Amino acid sequence: MSAKAASKKQVGEGAAPSGGAAEAVKPGKPGKPNAAAERERLLAEARAKQAPLDPLAPENMRKLGLRVGIPVAIGWVIAALIPGWIPKVVMLVITLAVAGVVLWALRYAKKSRAVVDILKNADSAEARKEALAKLDTDFKKDDAAAVFAKAQLLMQEDPRAALEALEQIKLDKVMAHVADEARAQRAMIHLVLGETDEARALVDPIDLGRHKEAKSRATLTAIIGEAWARSGQAKRAVELLEKIDPADPTYEDLKAQLLRARAFAYAWANDTKAMKQVLRQLKGMNVQFLMGFITKKKNPMGVSPRGVHPLLEKEAFDMVMKSGAIPRRMEVRR
Repeated sequence: MSAKAASKKQVGEGAAPSGGAAEAVKPGKPGKPNAAAERERLLAEARAKQAPLDPLAPENMRKLGLRVGIPVAIGWVIAALIPGWIPKVVMLVITLAVAGVVLWALRYAKKSRAVVDILKNADSAEARKEALAKLDTDFKKDDAAAVFAKAQLLMQEDPRAALEALEQIKLDKVMAHVADEARAQRAMIHLVLGETDEARALVDPIDLGRHKEAKSRATLTAIIGEAWARSGQAKRAVELLEKIDPADPTYEDLKAQLLRARAFAYAWANDTKAMKQVLRQLKGMNVQFLMGFITKKKNPMGVSPRGVHPLLEKEAFDMVMKSGAIPRRMEVRR
């Protein structure tokens, strides 16, 4: 047997690699799961989940009416019970101010709805190209809603371009909750690219107390938790992530994202039992979710190793191999 032949062995499915060998999974045939495909899937999924909700939907309008109408009505009742004209004038001023805020909110909502309409059918490369062109022509360059939409369209094919788009939002010039959303979306892309330090710097200033809507808060929590876990704050990440139950039906479409963040957190917190439990849940949902933990060290098409705990990668890799979801033949290099 030649030296070249001796340096490579083909190992069938279920065979154990020789000790001390550096393993590299050969890229599979088209359609086979690999980490690059997993990255694209994560980006596409994030784009779909973070697409703006219709702000003028009946449910949202009802909530607005209750939040604004009830306090104003109570104020007028109190003013009517207090003798004199001063309470009435005060309530009139307050009512006019509230009306002005509501009108501004409705104008903003109308603009956001236009963005939603543009995104609705952007489900192909050509449709995304048309949507991007429309966003460029119909909205100002620094319009936050349009920038978010543009980034969501770009993420699947060009994460760097999505980052550049999001960086157009001046974090110190927009409302605090909008700045938080921009920080989180930028951090999510950095995490997918393995740029953990950049992600950490972005998530630290986010204030979850500003976000009352359950799914929005859960999305931010998952991104913050993963960034903390992968940058030296695993214990803090675990404490944050365990405040949300991924099994809650409210978070059904965010379950994979929440579990992914927990896997990183438990791994770096050295809670191996909890980490394996989470990996089994992800595998039960879709084995492809595990590809996001397999780095270039094991698979040439893998993710960046930054922030990926070696034991987390090993467990995920073993589960994927046993599942038969990757090509049956592996190349083992000494």
